Amino acid sequence: MSTPQKVDLENAKPSVGAMFLAQVARSGPREAFRFRDAQLGWESMTWAETKVVVDELAAGLLALGLQPEDRVAIASDTRIEWILADLAVMCAGGATTTIYPTGTAPVVDYIINDSGSRIVVVENAEQLAKVSGHADDSVRIVLIEGESDVEGVITWESLRERGRALLAERPEAVEQAVAATRPDSLATLIYTSGTTGQPKGVRLNHSSWSYIGRGVVAIDLLREDDLQFLWLPLSHVFGKCLIALQLEIGFATAVDGVIERIVEGLGEVRPTFMAGAPRIFEKVRARVRLGASHGLKAKIADWAFAVGERSIEPRLRGESLRGPLKVQYALADRLVFSKLKERLGGRMRFMVSGSNKLNAQVQRWFYAAGLVVIEGYGLTETSAVAAVNDPRTPRLGTVGPALPGTTIRIAEDGEVLIQGPGVAEGYHNDPERNREAFVDGWFHTGDIGELDADGYLKITDRKKDLIKTSGGKYVAPQKVEGAVVAACPYASQVVVSGEGRKYITALIALDPDSITGWARSNGVPADDYAQLVTSEQVHAMIQTHVDQANAQLERHETIKRFAVLPSELSIDEGEVTPSMKIRRRAIAEKYDDLVARLYDDED
Repeated sequence: MSTPQKVDLENAKPSVGAMFLAQVARSGPREAFRFRDAQLGWESMTWAETKVVVDELAAGLLALGLQPEDRVAIASDTRIEWILADLAVMCAGGATTTIYPTGTAPVVDYIINDSGSRIVVVENAEQLAKVSGHADDSVRIVLIEGESDVEGVITWESLRERGRALLAERPEAVEQAVAATRPDSLATLIYTSGTTGQPKGVRLNHSSWSYIGRGVVAIDLLREDDLQFLWLPLSHVFGKCLIALQLEIGFATAVDGVIERIVEGLGEVRPTFMAGAPRIFEKVRARVRLGASHGLKAKIADWAFAVGERSIEPRLRGESLRGPLKVQYALADRLVFSKLKERLGGRMRFMVSGSNKLNAQVQRWFYAAGLVVIEGYGLTETSAVAAVNDPRTPRLGTVGPALPGTTIRIAEDGEVLIQGPGVAEGYHNDPERNREAFVDGWFHTGDIGELDADGYLKITDRKKDLIKTSGGKYVAPQKVEGAVVAACPYASQVVVSGEGRKYITALIALDPDSITGWARSNGVPADDYAQLVTSEQVHAMIQTHVDQANAQLERHETIKRFAVLPSELSIDEGEVTPSMKIRRRAIAEKYDDLVARLYDDED
C-alpha cells in the first residue's frame, strides 16, 4: 500500500468559483487564455478580462433562475466558450453536466433526463438538433454559435445581456453565489463515455477539484509561467482537471480542440506542456518514423535513436553523459532530435499521457529524443489524478506514486483500490453501482496493477478484459495490443481475441495516411484505401511487424492470426470512446464473422 504524502488543504479554496476569483485577484493583467479567432489566428484574454465575461454569463444563468447545485449541461467541442460556460456555472453555484459532442441524440437525451439539467449550452445547430426537444418551460437552451427561432433557445450574447441587466440591479449577485457554495456542494456531474452500457454520471464536489489543485502544487509539477496547449475533450475528466489546475496555479492555456490543427498549433503557440491520450503520441512517433523510412534519412534516424536508447538509463539515474556517448548524443540531437522538438514548439518541458495505458516503447522513443512523456493515472471517479510521475525523475513504465493526500493499495486479486479527497461522492441515481464500487471508503477501480517498493504504481490491465484461453492461460489484451502498435508504425488500433480459444488472434486497423505513404514508396497501388488493406503486399508487411511483436511476448500471448479491418475504429461508429478506449463488446459484435474465420480450423 502507498503511504500518502502530506498536502496542504488548509489553504484550499472552498469552491471552484473561489479558486477562479482568487486567481483573478492575483493575476488580473496576466494572460489567462489564448484561443482561435474567426480568421484562425490567436486572440488573448487576461484573467481580468475573463472575469468580466464569466460574471456576465454567471449572472445570466442566475437570471434564468439557476439555483444552487442545479445542473447546466454543456454539449460542445473544446473551445474557449466551453471553459467560460463552465466557470460561469461554478460562479453561479450550479453544477456542470458534461455531454460528449459526439454523442447520439438518444444518449444526449438520456444524460439530460438522468442529470435533471435545467439549462443546456450547445455549440451549434448540430448539437441543438439533438436537444431541441427539451426546449420547454423546464429546460432553457443557450446557443453559442448563430441564432435559432426555436422557442426556449437563447443566444450566447443574449445570456450575457441578461447577466449585465442583473448585475446592474444586483452588482454582488455572482460574488454572493460563490460565497454560498460549500466544499461539499456538487460541482460536476461527468458522464463517462463507458465501454459498455449507458453512460454513468459521476458526482464530483468542489472539494475534489480544490484538492487536485493543492495536490499538484505539493509536487511542484507546474509553474505560473507555464503555457499549456489544450485540445483534450473538456467533457472528459482529464480536460476538466487541467482547467482546475490552471485556476490553482495560474498558468496560461491556449485552447484549440481541432485535432487536425495540433501540430500547427504547437508550432505557433510554443507551449511548455501538453496532455494527451496515448494515441496522439503513437501517431507522432509513427509519422516521424514514416518520414525517415528510406535512404540516408532512415540510416541517420536509426543511428540517432540507437544512441538515444543507450542514453536512457544513465539519464534516468540523473547522470551526465560522458565520453563518446556525450559526443554522439549531441550530434544525434543536432541532426534529428532538435527537429522533432521544434515540431512540438521547441519549448516543451514535458508532456502527460493519460486516459489509457501508454506503450512503454513509445515512451522510451520520446525519452531517447530528449522529450519527456510522463504517465499519470486516475479515473473520472478520482477527479482524473490519483498518481503521476515527476518529469524530472520519471520512472518509465509506471504511472508514478500516489498524489499527496491519496492512498493506493492492491487487493488480493490485483485490483487497484483508491482512497482520498479526490474520490467522487458516488454515481448519480445508481445506488447499486455505488455499493459495488465504493466499499468501506475505498474506490474499486476495476484496473489490475502492482506497486513497487517505492510506491510507484504500474497498471497491467483491466480486470474484466483479461482473456482466459482454453489452456487456462491468462492474457492481458493491452500488453499484446501495445506490442503490435509499438512494432508497427502503420497500425492505428489493435483488438485481440482468444477467450476460451486455443490461441490469440488480432483485428488490426491501419492509419490511412501512414499505410498510403508506405504503399506509394513500395509501388503498391494506393488509390483506394479499402482495396489497399486487402492487398497481399500489405498483409505480408504487417505480418513482419506482428512477428516482431510476438518476439517480445510469452508463447501463449503471441498472435497466431490477424485480419486487417476496412477502416480505423471510430467514435461515430461506437467502436471507441471519445477518450479512445476500445469498446470491445461493440467490436466483437460488429466483426463476429471476421473473428470466427480466424478460428476456422482451430479444431
